[in-house]
Amino acid sequence: MDFKDSVKQISEKVEKIKENLQTEEATKTALVMPFLQALGYDVFNPLEIVPEYVCDIGTKKGEKIDYAIIKDGKPIILIECKHWQQDLVLHDNQLLRYFHVSNAKFGVLTNGIIYRFYTDLETPNKMDEKPFLEVDLTNIEGNQIEELKKFHKTYFDVDNILSSASELKYTRELKYVIQKEFASPSPELVRVITKQVYDGIITAKVLEQFTTLVRKALQGHMNETMTTALKSALSSETRDETPEQPEKDEQESIDKKTIITTTEELEGFMVIKSILRQKVNPERITSKDTEAYFRVLLDNQRKTICRLHFNNGKKKYLTILDEAGEKKFPIETIDDIYKYAAELEAVVDRFEKQ
Repeated sequence: MDFKDSVKQISEKVEKIKENLQTEEATKTALVMPFLQALGYDVFNPLEIVPEYVCDIGTKKGEKIDYAIIKDGKPIILIECKHWQQDLVLHDNQLLRYFHVSNAKFGVLTNGIIYRFYTDLETPNKMDEKPFLEVDLTNIEGNQIEELKKFHKTYFDVDNILSSASELKYTRELKYVIQKEFASPSPELVRVITKQVYDGIITAKVLEQFTTLVRKALQGHMNETMTTALKSALSSETRDETPEQPEKDEQESIDKKTIITTTEELEGFMVIKSILRQKVNPERITSKDTEAYFRVLLDNQRKTICRLHFNNGKKKYLTILDEAGEKKFPIETIDDIYKYAAELEAVVDRFEKQ
């Protein structure tokens, strides 16, 4: 089993067993130790991993941290663990204190689900307060798996990790800042943008007016970009689909009008993909738009999972096709689709069993 598959296996295990883990020790045994094994380390070999690693701090003797990964007799990674339901707060915890008195170059704070990786980018031998990499095993991305792989026993190289750590850390922080600015532009950003289009003096009243305009412009641009990307992806999927003969009413509609795929339909499609990714590879979830409704299918075949009825300009609803027939559910907002996750998953389960 390769590293990616091992991480995926742990991710699936997390959802199944986490509710049964009542203590921190149970979290370490069921979640953290398998993760360390996936990284290629023998959790039962004290020459590779030392549990309850002693880190003496000044006059304090016998202070311990949960795990230390050892290489050539020296710690290279310190790991502090929390219960899976516990928030990961770095301030005043042992990892922050132990880092500067050890030879380890990396510190990891985890609750078995979220893993935060730290080093000393800002001040030598003093661990940064913000991680350069954060991974949530229940929502892990491809690029994060590649970064995790650098910590695998086979590939571990301090210089290689540090070469990308700075970029990862500040890119992550910049993304957070950008997200905040998109949601609520700061006065500083509003002033910079306003000066590009407004020649007058930027008074408090002008700043207030342009704050609303800038927020709308940023969100509008983001929506347009997302819609363009989704349409491009759907167009590619449509080209790859197995040709199928349209139903009579669909063919008549196609003849009469050009089908327009709306932003809401695309957003609904992505929500459904997000729901079903726990069941099947999301690449297997495809779509086909018609004048009457937007169809979501499995495997480019005539396996209709559901239909989105978003085109009548009045009430929106979701139709799910189960063994008993069609069931219609009202939709007020796109997020309402999440309410019917169990029904959508049941349809896919039925197809998979056939």
